[in-house]
Amino acid sequence: MRILQATSEFFPYSKTGGLADMVAGLSGALTELGEDVTVATPLYRGIREQVPDLKPFGPKVILPLGKQTFTGRWWKATKSNGLTLLFLEQEGFYDRPGLYMANGDGYWDNPERFMFLSKAVAQLAGEYDVVHVHDWQTAFVPMLLRASGSRVIPRTVLTIHNLAYQGQCEATRFEITNLPWNWFHSEGPEFWGSLNFLKAGLHYADAITTVSPQYAKEIITPEFGEGLEGVLQSRQDVFFGILNGVDYGEWNTVENQYLAASYDADDLSGKKVCKQFLQSKFGLPVSDVPMFGMVSRLAEQKGIDVLSKALGGILCEKEIQFVGLGSGDDQLAEELHSLKERFPKQVGFENGYCNALAHQIEAGADYFVMPSRFEPCGLNQMYSLRYGTIPIVNGVGGLIDTVQDVANQQATGLVLNRLTVRALTESFKKACDIHGSVQSLEILKRGMRAEYGWGNSSNQYLRCYQ
Repeated sequence: MRILQATSEFFPYSKTGGLADMVAGLSGALTELGEDVTVATPLYRGIREQVPDLKPFGPKVILPLGKQTFTGRWWKATKSNGLTLLFLEQEGFYDRPGLYMANGDGYWDNPERFMFLSKAVAQLAGEYDVVHVHDWQTAFVPMLLRASGSRVIPRTVLTIHNLAYQGQCEATRFEITNLPWNWFHSEGPEFWGSLNFLKAGLHYADAITTVSPQYAKEIITPEFGEGLEGVLQSRQDVFFGILNGVDYGEWNTVENQYLAASYDADDLSGKKVCKQFLQSKFGLPVSDVPMFGMVSRLAEQKGIDVLSKALGGILCEKEIQFVGLGSGDDQLAEELHSLKERFPKQVGFENGYCNALAHQIEAGADYFVMPSRFEPCGLNQMYSLRYGTIPIVNGVGGLIDTVQDVANQQATGLVLNRLTVRALTESFKKACDIHGSVQSLEILKRGMRAEYGWGNSSNQYLRCYQ
């Protein structure tokens, strides 16, 4: 089967979140199963330096966006595992400091940037059996294919990575599709008078998936449906929740270049070394007090405001440490910086993202905190399990699909029933109570032996394609 993955980001070449990891992990796993997989993604700034052997692929891409015409071209590379990469060059659209935004604001022409990508992908699509598009940035591809008038078009799959991001803009932007205006209707991209990229895909894709079974249940309800629950309810016969997998080749604790020492479930001595390294790195006292870690986008979705308030109280009560890494909302970053200033011997925080430091926090902390208000899948809790760092999570989405609460005989972490400052504080206290006990050791080892690789998930996607 020839499969084309269309995505706005792809690890390790471009990344802002789990989308990049998911497409990379799934594509690699499908290749290992013997499938012919191609990934199409923009040629962002800096990628050419990462992939020096790029070769031109096909003719120039000349596409209209409304009354203007733009020119680009595809560049091809082949990875050692046989995976084909196609990077779409268009300097005006993709040679920028950020993937989607600069200085905290989204680029004003994001609709044009990703319509150009979608149209270019649609031109390629005829060579494939299945075209799998991801999130709003490529969600127009199924509609473009349906509107093309071709007698034979590939089957299409749309994966929702986060329903909160829909590519919504003013209705006049529909002109960049260059489709007749009778395609702009409520059974397509029209959404309360605006243009909605994701909604176009939800109506026209042959199958729809999202990144965990629980999130699939949640987003057909008004509480989590972001206004699109009715569309999803109408397509439940082709809507599936498939849990993301983890690339254990990248996220492992044995001979990991980023870690101070190797360890596994049978020999945890190296984890103690990793904790001491992390404490020293953040300038904290080296001791065996409970250490809580966080690696996250700083956004309301992630519950960082609740986390800051809970930490402000528990740091006064308990002898604990907290280390965090993240970027995003300036106010949330300031709250974490303020905690660092108030508790310099207990708190470390780095504003930004560093892959090496993310690994070091996952390995060095005793507990990993993910108090998300909603979480389509989440990967950090699965990284934490493999790293022997007990996750503390809110019971939503993929978090509840992957973490069993301490009240359960098969416990792998601590699960909040509701996200409040009080509930999170109680979880911190419970973690302190079991720290260093036989119970916590059993929870830790059970988590390390849990299996969330891509094997099962890639087979579920393959069945979906078939």
